[in-house]
Amino acid sequence: MTQGPLTTEAGAPVADNQNSETAGVGGPVLVQDQLLLEKLAHFNRERIPERVVHARGAGAYGTFTLTRDVSRWTRAAFLSEVGKETETFLRFSTVAGNLGAADAVRDPRGWALKFYTEEGNYDLVGNNTPVFFIKDAIKFPDFIHTQKRDPYSGSQEADNVWDFWGLSPESTHQVTWLFGDRGIPASYRHMNGYGSHTFQWNNEAGEVFWVKYHFKTDQGIKNLTQDEANRLAGEDPDSHQRDLREAIERGDFPTWTVQVQIMPAADAATYRFNPFDLTKVWPHEDYPPIEIGRLELNRNPENIFAEVEQSIFSPAHFVPGIGPSPDKMLQGRLFAYGDAHRYRVGINADHLPVNRPHATEARTHSRDGHLYDGRHKGAKNYEPNSFGGPFQTDRPLWRSVPVSGGTGDHAAPVHAEDDDFVQAGTLYRLMSEGEKSRLVGNLAGFIAKVSRDDIAERAIDNFRQADGDFGKRLEVAVQALRG
Repeated sequence: MTQGPLTTEAGAPVADNQNSETAGVGGPVLVQDQLLLEKLAHFNRERIPERVVHARGAGAYGTFTLTRDVSRWTRAAFLSEVGKETETFLRFSTVAGNLGAADAVRDPRGWALKFYTEEGNYDLVGNNTPVFFIKDAIKFPDFIHTQKRDPYSGSQEADNVWDFWGLSPESTHQVTWLFGDRGIPASYRHMNGYGSHTFQWNNEAGEVFWVKYHFKTDQGIKNLTQDEANRLAGEDPDSHQRDLREAIERGDFPTWTVQVQIMPAADAATYRFNPFDLTKVWPHEDYPPIEIGRLELNRNPENIFAEVEQSIFSPAHFVPGIGPSPDKMLQGRLFAYGDAHRYRVGINADHLPVNRPHATEARTHSRDGHLYDGRHKGAKNYEPNSFGGPFQTDRPLWRSVPVSGGTGDHAAPVHAEDDDFVQAGTLYRLMSEGEKSRLVGNLAGFIAKVSRDDIAERAIDNFRQADGDFGKRLEVAVQALRG
């Protein structure tokens, strides 16, 4: 902003910004004081509805650099040449807390990454965990209702959380992850990120591959114990946001090594697990991660509201060579994220500086609506037209997927080794004795808060089915706390 006289929103100079206009000395304020009314009205509207989930967040700009030729798998232009750099914006967040919540809490961390590519923006919207609590988007509102404040008590209720998790055994893997040592990252810089879902890559020849993204922190994994987090959340609720901002300010730019797991499309039907099940990982011995690039964060936002709060991300923002998979959670998110942004920020949210394409321009026939800036001027707003308007390419971004059978409320197809508990048990057995003890202690401390024995027993039984030792130790720990 240039220096000069203070003005109203319309640009008129302000003579007095210290005193309201009144009817005489000591008299009532006049409605003709338009500066006063303008300031108060603007102040009342400075906030937009916070995100229902992922409300608490921080973000930074950065650069993705491709380090491996991946053209055999995808025709995406930003992945076309080793050494190619693409500008990015990454928003970190917690899931359950509101906008004023503390950073150091036991909660998954959102990982929303926008690539400003020359073919349009590509949004990769994942978490710091490779799996999630549920596998079908129809359960998502119910799940989030259990994590947020109860409509009667106004607090998060252990009964709600464990009642849902106990009745949804597919959550066992993610809950085991969440209550383990990685459940409370020490900072946003010291955690991994994952696309979590399975996505489609397709190459120039039309071949299809299924992929999973991994972002491995180069700073090393660092976590907080529950006691450390409790103290930090009280002393410095903004700990993670401050850490990220100050690291970038001092030139200590955080980086991540980017990897992908790649599955030929033909493997999916007979793979031992459903490869589109968000509650499961692909074991690395089956599909080893391949290093393809490096992500660096190197520039802080100038304004948190404009660039972090108003930033929008949608899993439906694909570019040529990348597309969705039959993952039922991903399919639901393709609609839900865009719908949330249209409600929360407005129909023209994609035109805001942080959201609009940086390496190309958006050419659409959409007009008007809240905050429309007239960018199209006198251009025609329909297609096809003979006035030089934008036209279709006749080449889809991704390849079609064969389908068969009748419509209906179908459960996902079952594969040979599909099970809600096997990967949670594997994760538990990979832990050291100290990790197991902390996991059991964290879980027991929360389960012990439920008011009904049947809810507690059902929750424990899910972990017992994952691993007998896991369930037995948890049962003993909960009984000790519940008396």
